[in-house]
Amino acid sequence: MTQVSQNQDPFRAIADPNRRRMLDLMLTEERTVGFLADKLGIAQPSVSQHMQVLRLAGLVDARAEGRRTYYGVRAAELREVADWLSKYEAFWTGRLDALEAHLSRMKT
Repeated sequence: MTQVSQNQDPFRAIADPNRRRMLDLMLTEERTVGFLADKLGIAQPSVSQHMQVLRLAGLVDARAEGRRTYYGVRAAELREVADWLSKYEAFWTGRLDALEAHLSRMKT
């Protein structure tokens, strides 16, 4: 198994609710730190720190344009997280199906 630095761990990066909200805001188009700070109501230096964590984890790209930097989601990098979660989705789907069958049998 490959060892991943804490700074490169996508699970650690998305553990913070502000970073998840930032990813949501960048999903459809690139955003600046200023835009994200305004939308989230947090200081620009805090947003910059969060963006650094997301960049190190490989979850966002940065593109400089003049004095501004635009950040966008690298959705493919979230595949590891999605693959891991899919096991639990299958588990809960099976459990809910069993509950539904049980409740159906109780009605008859």
